[in-house]
Amino acid sequence: MASVWDVADVLAGRVNSALYPNGTGQPSIVGNVCKVYPGWPTESQLDDDLRIGKAHITVYPRPEERNTTRYAPKQHVMSIKPATITLTSAGSKLTVGGAMPSPFTPHNVAALIAGVAFIYPAQSNDTLTSIATGLATLIAAKYPGTTSAGPVITLPAGVSVTAARVGTTGTVTTEWERQEQSFQIIVWANDPASRKAIGSTIRNALSQIHDLTMADGFGANIKYQRSIPLDSMQKEKLYRHDLFYCVEYATTVSQTVATVVAAQVIFEDMQGDVIASRTY
Repeated sequence: MASVWDVADVLAGRVNSALYPNGTGQPSIVGNVCKVYPGWPTESQLDDDLRIGKAHITVYPRPEERNTTRYAPKQHVMSIKPATITLTSAGSKLTVGGAMPSPFTPHNVAALIAGVAFIYPAQSNDTLTSIATGLATLIAAKYPGTTSAGPVITLPAGVSVTAARVGTTGTVTTEWERQEQSFQIIVWANDPASRKAIGSTIRNALSQIHDLTMADGFGANIKYQRSIPLDSMQKEKLYRHDLFYCVEYATTVSQTVATVVAAQVIFEDMQGDVIASRTY
């Protein structure tokens, strides 16, 4: 899930990219060395850096927050692990192929025969041969005479395979809440010219951005609110410019689930009695 500090990290990254368009190994676009980070500066470190012309740009979450949840929870598939094990059918034979995943990831090896799904969950110490043996054992309970030799399964005469499938796992993420949070981006510089150059660069860069992508893969909206220049600490050679932005982002929960290799559909009448069922 994206937390308030995840949002601060993304904002800090955007600010850093604006100030260092050619990379941090090159001079900043404003000339000053700029230290960009989420949080609040340490007074002693800030003082030391300002004396030598380094500027600080901090990103800090404000206390202003508003619940903007308005969508029903919905799962989004974020990723699916590719299968390394295969299962193919030809006539009365099923062949387990491919390779065992390394490192191991769950695989469900499934054969659909006459509307019945036979599913063998591969184990971490399995081989292609032992997978075939395990699947053949499941099928043989309904179709006696099913045998296996190596990775090949042979079905009895007259028995045919409707579908041969291999499922893995994937990550699904659900948005449960959405909130608006105010963030304060502060420019800490040792002279008005540096403050102006840095503040203008940040303002121009963020004005072109309406959407942010969070670490959980979900989008967030950013909106400019206001800015406040502060000159109250001129004697200490500190010139501030506070920029305020509102970011609406999601609270999400991710989980690992198995991909579907077989689905059963049940048909009922008006009284709830089962009329028929079918597995696909």
